[in-house]
Amino acid sequence: MSTGDQDHDLSVLLARAADGDRAAFTRFYDLTSSRIYGLALRVVRDRTHAEEVVQEAYLQYWQHAHEYNTSRGSVISWMMTIVHRRAVDRIRSEELSRRRSEQYAASNMMVPEPTTLDLVVQNEESLTLRECLGRLTDLQRSSIELSYFSGMTYPEVAAHTATPLPTIKSRMRDGLRRLRQCVRSAER
Repeated sequence: MSTGDQDHDLSVLLARAADGDRAAFTRFYDLTSSRIYGLALRVVRDRTHAEEVVQEAYLQYWQHAHEYNTSRGSVISWMMTIVHRRAVDRIRSEELSRRRSEQYAASNMMVPEPTTLDLVVQNEESLTLRECLGRLTDLQRSSIELSYFSGMTYPEVAAHTATPLPTIKSRMRDGLRRLRQCVRSAER
């Protein structure tokens, strides 16, 4: 059978399927399924996914058979375009699903409970930090607290305290230097 004859036969079968002829659609499937499955398999590279893509494509062929237009190309081209789009959509969907699973797993990893020793050390460090913060000037302390504990940026700290930005930057730098020296000396 020539390609032209086969395309004509497929067009006739598809037109009959559009009118609800199940037997015509069965014959249509028998004549085309191996090519459609082959393309799906080459794109998705997984037999199970390829079978699902083919099933979705044939459902679309059945439901939209009336939309096929002979002036726009052969039936097999129309079919291959649909199955190719479905296969690519499946790959994208699987990739997105994989990324979501990885993100979910990463965000829900078990964080170990702190040990008693961890809590004691953390409490000592907190007391040392509070003591050292108390040794800073008011502007240094408030600038550091706003930046590190309230999450403000330097310009936001400057606006909040009605202090010029260069002053905030130098007070933060000097305050952090004094804080670092104080914490180091407390550790000795």
